[in-house]
Amino acid sequence: MLDQLLQASILASIAAATIRIATPLLLAAIGELVAERSGVYNMGVEGMMLMGAFIGYLAAYESGSLWFGVFAAALTGGLMALVFAIMTITLKVEQIVTGLALNLLGAGLSNYWLRAAFAGEGKTPVIPHFSDVPIPGLSELPLVGPILFDQRVLTYLAFLLVPVVWFFLFRTRYGLIVRCAGENPKALDVKGVGVAPVQYAAVIFGGIMAGIGGAFLSVGSAARFVPDMTNGRGWLVIIIVIAGLWRPWPVLVATLAFSLLDALQLQIQGIGLDVPYQLLLMMPYVVAIVALAIRPSRGGAPATLGVPYLRE
Repeated sequence: MLDQLLQASILASIAAATIRIATPLLLAAIGELVAERSGVYNMGVEGMMLMGAFIGYLAAYESGSLWFGVFAAALTGGLMALVFAIMTITLKVEQIVTGLALNLLGAGLSNYWLRAAFAGEGKTPVIPHFSDVPIPGLSELPLVGPILFDQRVLTYLAFLLVPVVWFFLFRTRYGLIVRCAGENPKALDVKGVGVAPVQYAAVIFGGIMAGIGGAFLSVGSAARFVPDMTNGRGWLVIIIVIAGLWRPWPVLVATLAFSLLDALQLQIQGIGLDVPYQLLLMMPYVVAIVALAIRPSRGGAPATLGVPYLRE
């Protein structure tokens, strides 16, 4: 088995699959990173991704436009994030409980809407999905070309967001304001900058990214929607942000690490290893639990993460 896995073509296939699998995780993780940097703990990522996947699929199916599906998914994620922000930032409802409620809402509403929309068709119709867009010249490079430069547009967007968000958070005044909202919101308030608008913007951005990440699963990859197709990715996104110490580049590394495990288990199943597939599916999540167990206590976490700001 090891000899088969170490073949150059197999390694290239695993690497390309890792990049593809990382796309929805990275999109949602970058959004969650910004939200948590503002001090808001959004546990509703799973529900936002799931609704983004469904609405993106439904909009693409009805309109015939994949990009309209992505737009609808982004809007759905943003609207769910707005509801979350109203509940937690304005009404001061407990953030974790609100996030869990949104996850339940996303799971129930997407399943109900799916059955209502395609009740008489037996199964959900297949739609076209985004094709790979090779970058001229770069995609022809030996080995790395097909892996890095022959991907889908949303994949390029996800990886481009990492340096963009890093620059925004650590090299701009507005990024400093977002970080201050999570570290010392009172100081921000004293300076005359509203804490709530900053957190609203950060949380809605996170919801938009989660919606687009969900859309990648349906219109960007699978070409259809199936119930609960996020399969726990929203929870994994939260772990990725924690494992990445709330910084963009380590978040990218954590995303790739978990995606590599997922790609590896798919390849191992493909070569026919006589191991229960359930054990292989467990690998990324077992490693995620281990990563949480050995990480430094609150290392890198914003000081007021999850604590509503009460203006005196």
